[in-house]
Amino acid sequence: MKYYLDEDISPKIAEILRKYQVDAVSSHKAGMTQALDREQLEYAASQDRAIATRNRDDFICLTVQFFNELRPHHGVLIIPYTIPGDKFSLIARALKKYASRHPAGMEPYTIDFLEFT
Repeated sequence: MKYYLDEDISPKIAEILRKYQVDAVSSHKAGMTQALDREQLEYAASQDRAIATRNRDDFICLTVQFFNELRPHHGVLIIPYTIPGDKFSLIARALKKYASRHPAGMEPYTIDFLEFT
């Protein structure tokens, strides 16, 4: 599983994930801050990465658009707002756990919600 973290996710989380040996790149490191959501998803797809974001509504709509355009992406993983964005280690551990359960990545057009247990 390879992650691309949307700009609404701290790049510190990508750093923690890499320490866990999880392949993760932040939009900040990729120079994609302030890109449109569609551009973020296109970039993630071009890099064979699932995008992790808090922006549920926009990325659900974009997934429908991509599906209708026959433009697959590598999944959207929604991080719920119930977990504060500054809980870097908690979010990173949950992403690591998700990656371990999905070593081959997400299926095209998949939208899933990150669980915290």
